[in-house]
Amino acid sequence: MILMNFAFLYTSIQKRPELKLSSHGRKVHSLGRPVLAIEGLVAGTRLCPLIACLVDTSDRGLLSSFVERWHRETSSFHLPVGEVMITLDDVSSLLHLLVAGDLHAFQPLHVDDAVQMLMDLLMVSAEVARVETGQCRGPYIRLQWVHDIYECQCEAGHWTAVARAYLLHLLGCTLFANKSATNVHVVYLEALRDLSQTGRYAWGVAALVHMYDQLNDSSVSSS
Repeated sequence: MILMNFAFLYTSIQKRPELKLSSHGRKVHSLGRPVLAIEGLVAGTRLCPLIACLVDTSDRGLLSSFVERWHRETSSFHLPVGEVMITLDDVSSLLHLLVAGDLHAFQPLHVDDAVQMLMDLLMVSAEVARVETGQCRGPYIRLQWVHDIYECQCEAGHWTAVARAYLLHLLGCTLFANKSATNVHVVYLEALRDLSQTGRYAWGVAALVHMYDQLNDSSVSSS
């Protein structure tokens, strides 16, 4: 039985396509720190530690090993030294985010709702929002597009929209990165609707849940 399981594991690893690695560190760096007019708004959300959060993806072998040893049934890595899992304490220590606080339930978002949310919270026109979601084929927007909206709203002086765009870009590059490597889900804007409440959310919990989901997807040999 052990030999059969080993053979199955070896075959699965052999069939796995080459691991695609991407880091959004340059995107965060290119946007830089928030402009002076929104520093207070961004600081109040308690998400500032993410600005300096960089992920090193240079060691492809190490990351591949972790992906291959992830077991979705136990949400842990099965390593030669034993079973290892990532905890909320790890998230708190590494990302310096709250792991105790309010929880935000992100509900499934229809494209029409995404368009309305972009109009309300980023102050873009319906046409601009529909073109972008149409290009992304769903309730998603490109990180570069968010970057452009940030700069556009800075020129217009719409500072609350500027802060939301900055934070959405930051979240899309860090906590809620996905394997598209270019897009962010519009639904996360909902947590930025009232920036005075954003700092109360347990972002560390959301980060851990999202990471578990992404690890489950990436550990599938066909993914």
